[in-house]
Amino acid sequence: MGRRVTSVSIVSLLCLAGPAFAESAASSTPPHGDEVEKILVTGRPYGQSSLDSLQANSILTGEDLERRMQGSIGETLAGLPGISSSYFGPTASRPIIRGLSGDRVRMLIGGIGTIDASSISPDHAVASEPLMAERIEVLRGTGTLLYGSSAVGGVVNILDGRIPSKLPDGGIEGIVQGTYGTNADERALAAGATVGLGNIAVHAEGTYRKSNDFHIPGFAKSRLLRAEEAAAGEADANDPYGEQRNSDAETKDGSIGASYVGDKGFLGVSFARTEMNYGIPVEEAARIDMHQNRFDLMGQLDTPFLIFDSTKIRFGYADYQHQELEGDNVGTTFTNKGWEGRLELVQSPFGRLKGAMGVQASRRDFASFGEEAVSPPSLTNNRGIFAVEELDFSPLHIEFGGRFERQTVNATTLGLQRAFNTVSLSTGASYDLSENWLAGFTLSRSERAPNAEELYSNGPHIATRAFEIGNPDLTKETATTVEVVLRKQAGRVTGSLSLYHTWFRNFVYEAATGAEIDDLPVFQFSQANAKFYGGELELAFKAIEREGFSLTLDAAADLVRATLTATGEPLPRIPPKRLTLGATGKGDRYDVRVEMQLVDKQNRHGDFELPTDGYSLLNASFNYHPFADRNVTLSLQGRNLTNADARNSASFIKDLVPMPGRDIRCGVNYKF
Repeated sequence: MGRRVTSVSIVSLLCLAGPAFAESAASSTPPHGDEVEKILVTGRPYGQSSLDSLQANSILTGEDLERRMQGSIGETLAGLPGISSSYFGPTASRPIIRGLSGDRVRMLIGGIGTIDASSISPDHAVASEPLMAERIEVLRGTGTLLYGSSAVGGVVNILDGRIPSKLPDGGIEGIVQGTYGTNADERALAAGATVGLGNIAVHAEGTYRKSNDFHIPGFAKSRLLRAEEAAAGEADANDPYGEQRNSDAETKDGSIGASYVGDKGFLGVSFARTEMNYGIPVEEAARIDMHQNRFDLMGQLDTPFLIFDSTKIRFGYADYQHQELEGDNVGTTFTNKGWEGRLELVQSPFGRLKGAMGVQASRRDFASFGEEAVSPPSLTNNRGIFAVEELDFSPLHIEFGGRFERQTVNATTLGLQRAFNTVSLSTGASYDLSENWLAGFTLSRSERAPNAEELYSNGPHIATRAFEIGNPDLTKETATTVEVVLRKQAGRVTGSLSLYHTWFRNFVYEAATGAEIDDLPVFQFSQANAKFYGGELELAFKAIEREGFSLTLDAAADLVRATLTATGEPLPRIPPKRLTLGATGKGDRYDVRVEMQLVDKQNRHGDFELPTDGYSLLNASFNYHPFADRNVTLSLQGRNLTNADARNSASFIKDLVPMPGRDIRCGVNYKF
C-alpha cells in the first residue's frame, strides 16, 4: 500500500505555495525550463499566447505529450492541475475538470465534438485514440463559451492533424512510434505520413493498441469495502487479488485525409474509422464492442472581406455504435448519428479592438435498445451564435464575449419535448504588472440546458451498478464564476496561480437515494443550488542552467470544493487535494524526469459513498536521442514505481477497481 497523505500535510503545503494553479508545467514552463511561446488555438480564433491568456489553460505537445500518453484521453490528462478522470478502467476514462464532468466538459477533435456516447456514462470510452495526437489543449474557466453552454466545466481539444493545413517540408513528413508496457503486457504501434503533391497534401495514419488484464497491488476491492462486507458477514474468499479481471482492451484506429493548400488558406477533408473492444472490470463477462465512422471537413480562407480578415469553417459527421456484450450475447446497443458544424469570422483589427464571431449548429440522434436501455431514443438539436472581443490599452487588456443558444430535446417514443434558450456572457481584464508579470480577473455567467439522459433516463445500468432515473421537469442551470489569475512567465522562477468560485443555480446532479430497484441502488437526477471553489498553482525553479545541462525543480497543486448551498453537504465524486513535486534534468541528447504525486484522502463524499484513502505515486522517465541528425527518441518510463494502492475518488467504481500497479514502459519514436 502507498503511504497515505494526511489532510494536514497537503493543506500546509498549499498554504506555503498558494491555493491554486492556472497552467500546467507543459504550458507555462516546459520541463527543461526553456521559455517557448505556445499559441493557444482553442478559445482564441485570432491567436493568443498561452502565457497571455486570461483563461487557465494547458497545452501538451512533443515529448511532454509523449511522456503522459496513455490508452485513453482521460488518463493521459489526469494529473495535470485541475484535471482528474472518471476512470472506468484504462480505456474508458474521461477528463474531469475542476470537479465537473460528463456533459459539462466538451470533448473536441479539431474543434468539433467527438460525437460518441462518452458523456452519457463513465463506462463509455471517448471515440478517440490519443496515440497520434499532435497536440492537446485544455481550456478551463470563462473562455469556453465559444464551444457551447455544455462547456461550463472546460474544453479538451485534440488536434490530430488528420486534415493537413500546410504542405509538408521536403515533400514528405511523418512519424513511426511503438511502446510496450509490462503491467498489462500492453503493445501499441502507430504510423502516419503526409505527402505533398503540388498544392495537394495527403495524410494517412493508423494505430493499434492491445493490452491484457492489468496487475494491481492487492485486492480489487478497497480496504474500507472489504471491512464493511466482513462486518456484515458478506466477505468473499474469491475476491480478485493481484490482477483486475476483465480489464483487457484492443483498439484500432485509421484515417486518410487530403487538403488543397494555397497562398490564401486551405480546404480539406478526412475519413476515420475507430474500433474498440474492452472489458468492464466490475462485470467479469461484460464487454463493450464499439466502432465509429467519421467524416470531417476543415478550411480557412485568409481573404479580407467587409470587416473580416479570415474565415474558418469546421464540420464533422459521425455514425457511432457500441454493443454491450454479456458473454456472446448482445445485451444493449447504443447508437449515435450526429453532425456538428461551426463558422468563425475573424475580424480585421479596428484601432484597439480585435475579435471574432461565428455560428454553430449540431444534431444528435441517439438511441439505445436492449436490457439496459437506460434512456429512450432522443433527438437533440442545438443552434448557437457567439462573439469574443478584445480591447488593447496596454498594459491593460479587456476581453468580453457572449453566446446565445437554443436547444430542443425530443424523446420520440415518449412524445415529450423540451426547448431551452440559454445565454452565456463573460468579461475580464488583465494587466501587465511588468514585462514578466500578469494579473487578471474574469467574471462569467453561463446557462446550460439539461441533456436527454438527465431528463428521461429510467432503467438499470449494470456497469455503474445503478438504477438511473431522470427528471423530465428539470430546468436550465445557471453558473456564475469569478476567477483571478496571477502569472510570472519568464526568469529563473516562473509560475501561475488561479483562484475561482462558481455559484450554480439549479445545479443538476446524480446521487444515490438509498432506495433499490431490482437489487440495484437508485440514482436520481436532481436539482439544487451548489457552489464550487478552489484553484490551481504551479511553480518552477531553474536550479541549474549551464551549457550542456539544466535542472528544473517544479511543484503543482490543485484543490476543489463542491457543496450543496442549502445544506453544506458535499457533492458526490469530487477529486481530493493533490500536490505534485518534480525535477527535470536535460542534457544535449537526453532528458530525465522524476516526480511524486501526493493525493489526499477524500472524506468529503456523497451519501451512501465510502471515504477514499490517500496515496502517493512515484513516476520517472528517461528520453535519449541517439542521433544528432535524425529525430529519434528512445524512452524508458516507470509509473507507480512503489506499487501503491491508488483509488480515484471521482470514479463510480473506486471501491471495486484500483488504478494499475507498477508499470515499466519502453518506446521508440521516429519523426521524419
